[in-house]
Amino acid sequence: MKQNQTIITYFIIKGISDVPQLQAPIFVLVLVIYLTVLIRNMSLLLLVCLDSHLHTPMYFFLANLSVVDMTSSTVSLHKVLLTFITRDNTVVYLACLVQSYIFGSLSGHGLFILTAMSYDRYVAICRPLNYNIIMNFRICLLLASFCWIFGFIQVVPYIWLISMFSCYSSNEIDHFFCDLVPFMDITCSDKSILETLSKIQGLIIYAIFPFFLISTSYLFIIRAIMKIRSSIGRRKVFTTCSSHLTLIVLLYTTLIFQYSVPSNSPGSKKLVSLFNTAIIPLLNPLIYSLKNKDVKTAFRRRLGKCKAEILQIVH
Repeated sequence: MKQNQTIITYFIIKGISDVPQLQAPIFVLVLVIYLTVLIRNMSLLLLVCLDSHLHTPMYFFLANLSVVDMTSSTVSLHKVLLTFITRDNTVVYLACLVQSYIFGSLSGHGLFILTAMSYDRYVAICRPLNYNIIMNFRICLLLASFCWIFGFIQVVPYIWLISMFSCYSSNEIDHFFCDLVPFMDITCSDKSILETLSKIQGLIIYAIFPFFLISTSYLFIIRAIMKIRSSIGRRKVFTTCSSHLTLIVLLYTTLIFQYSVPSNSPGSKKLVSLFNTAIIPLLNPLIYSLKNKDVKTAFRRRLGKCKAEILQIVH
């Protein structure tokens, strides 16, 4: 549906693939991934809430990250599932803007939470005697609140500028959800301000600022680890931040691929976005579950309590 200049009231979401034979396999794959994301993150979230041994700053931030992962996957993947069930791939204009706003906010928030977690690891390793004083509940709540508030504020200029667009060359979005970039691809309005803002804000907020804080924290952590004489002691201390470090490497690797994909390659963009919105939320709780003894111990403890309660009910 090509248009020179008109008021858009709805968009057509082309989806992951427009090949009819692939719609059913894509639906099954996305459904399995989405349900696994929900189950794993919800299980980790409930475990952190129910087990008192996990009521620490690191797991408080991890619980926030689980909420982000579940919400961002729901926002980005639900249209793929609904389209297959209802055969309706249209989204009204306002709903598309709202989806872009929520997803953009959650993407920033996830990165900010990981930055806060790096500070937590710095305090735990470099200032262990003052850890409970520095990372008290009030500080953790302030850090988490800042991540949430700033995450939702930093996308407002993008959405405001997009809402000012009055001309679109098409109402077809070649993506599987309403992301910010596809809006820029189909508009024929002046987008120079939005492109400049995207480059500056993306470089500062998503790259330089968080990367600087995370790198600084880990430089101090590495220096503290090198001062430990015992190799077993160094390995034990490094293990406490290995899960978080794995998430950081995974996220920044995805961001590098996302920004290095050519603008004329929508298929590659979709694959990177799918990895970012589905695979990373799938891996985050798995990484913390496999590489963290506290989580595995808490899970076994909670499982043992459940078995005991069931046996007590049976008898």
